[in-house]
Amino acid sequence: MQSAPLPETLANLLGLDPNSTAVMIVLSLVGAGLIGTLMMTNTALAGPWAKRKITAAFTDRIAVDRIGPYGLFIIVADAVRLLSKELIVPEGVDRPAWDLAPLIIASTALLGFAVIPMGNGIHLADPEVGLAYVFAVASTTSIGLVMAGYASNNKYSFLGGLRAVAQNLAYEIPLILTGASVVIFAGSLQMSEIVAAQQQSLVGPLPSWYAFVNPFAFVLFMIANLAEVGRNPFDIPEAPTEIVAGYQTEYSSVYFVLIYLGEFIHIFLGGAIIATIFLGGPAGPVLPGIVWFLIKIWGVFLFTQWARSAVPRVRIDQLIEIGWKGMLVLSLANLLLTAVIVGVTV
Repeated sequence: MQSAPLPETLANLLGLDPNSTAVMIVLSLVGAGLIGTLMMTNTALAGPWAKRKITAAFTDRIAVDRIGPYGLFIIVADAVRLLSKELIVPEGVDRPAWDLAPLIIASTALLGFAVIPMGNGIHLADPEVGLAYVFAVASTTSIGLVMAGYASNNKYSFLGGLRAVAQNLAYEIPLILTGASVVIFAGSLQMSEIVAAQQQSLVGPLPSWYAFVNPFAFVLFMIANLAEVGRNPFDIPEAPTEIVAGYQTEYSSVYFVLIYLGEFIHIFLGGAIIATIFLGGPAGPVLPGIVWFLIKIWGVFLFTQWARSAVPRVRIDQLIEIGWKGMLVLSLANLLLTAVIVGVTV
């Protein structure tokens, strides 16, 4: 799917010179603002409202329905409630690390959307190492989790930070190895090339999405993604029945909002990566590409919420064992098998 980046598309629409450095800088900022606003809007809808509605449906309860039509104004009510609370800074915290952690957690995922193709001309950049960039940016969140854990001067926060590090180490490697199997099929790290490689027909009307070409890799990636975004059975770093709220125990007001926001932005970034490398990106019949892209990432979000409601949490030792003894071995086997298949068929 070769198309002009969003800044160049905006320049053509506005009749401006796409070769002007000043124009492209301004339009790049505008494009980043548009994509950021789109993803923040989805996050605002998912966090305070959709999460409650989905959980209520799974548990046969009634969720928010009193504030506005279908309870949608709970988004505004929650924003006012949380932002108006006092920001309490506990004694002995390590500042500025304690202050920076929520910003890092919230901002790193937004950076990942810069190279995600969301439709024809709706991507900020398309570097040749796009997939490697997304994985690198997404893994930076671990820094924020560790900072929040150790800087809070709280044993529960510290335990949550340690768990986050152990979990990310155990599951990021299988995640990347599984993504590498897609790179072997596509022959490129460039996101647009990976999407383009999935445009052919596999069998009849069935598209050659890598979820169909290699369903084993798709399942592995979905499981590893659950661990990366901290959803059941892998919500160990913030397990409320064990360590209060883990790394975010001591945060309140706007800092809590940033951490909560970052959590859901990362869920949508995980969905965006899955949609791009396994589900054909924005490809789909009749509807515009951006609509199909949003449908796919919301589908991944629904899966994470199903796991949150239906799958029990594992113990920390079980989590590590699943990651190192199960997921790592299976992802290496998948990578080797993919290399053999591609080597024989090409």
